[in-house]
Amino acid sequence: MSKGNWKAYGLWIALAEAVGALSGWVSRAGFGLYREGLLVKPPLSPPGAVFPVVWVALYALVGTGAARVALSPASRARSRALGVFALQLAFNFFWSVLFFRWQNYGLALGWIAALWGLILWMIQAFAQVEEPAAQLQLPYLIWVTFAAYLNFGVWRLNG
Repeated sequence: MSKGNWKAYGLWIALAEAVGALSGWVSRAGFGLYREGLLVKPPLSPPGAVFPVVWVALYALVGTGAARVALSPASRARSRALGVFALQLAFNFFWSVLFFRWQNYGLALGWIAALWGLILWMIQAFAQVEEPAAQLQLPYLIWVTFAAYLNFGVWRLNG
């Protein structure tokens, strides 16, 4: 891999991580409810300390996939895939704000359903450009599926 490729990977991974970090920073005021047990949580809810670790790893995979797509030859499919990447990243950012900061669990549930669909679309768009980039997104889709379950449980159990 050339130096230029390493820089591109670093840039795309840093972008994904920065969006996640900024979302966490903006939403931090609401994390206490989850961590301190002030919410009734559904079965299988992991401890709060698990989430940042998982998200750092997932943002690295998402950014790696985007870098692979960005380094592919220019095409309409590449442009579309990177556009879908940006859109789902924006939806990802706002889910934490809706859920943690504003504690609007119902709206967050609808939002995460839309995010899930956007991730599927991103996987499909990435696959049209570079199959391994699409495969790198599968853990993200699985985790967001689990997060949707947790969101649904919190919404149902906490009114």
